[in-house]
Amino acid sequence: MQVDHHPLSTEFPEFKQAIHELKADNAHFAKLFAEYDETDKAINRAENGAEHLGDVALEGLKKLRLSLKDQLFHILQSSAVA
Repeated sequence: MQVDHHPLSTEFPEFKQAIHELKADNAHFAKLFAEYDETDKAINRAENGAEHLGDVALEGLKKLRLSLKDQLFHILQSSAVA
């Protein structure tokens, strides 16, 4: 079974333009975005069998992805208000 990855623009389509702008203008957002993207890709590779990770390691990556997603969403919401 093919498992899809979760790009931020798909997770938050209403913030697509803001994501693009923040990646260019906000170094902290860009760093978090890159970490989210790499973590998401690692999870995708593991879930699709391209890379082997133990259950504990995979759960850790999923928790990291969720934390990064929360931080990015908070920045996106703050930028929409500003």
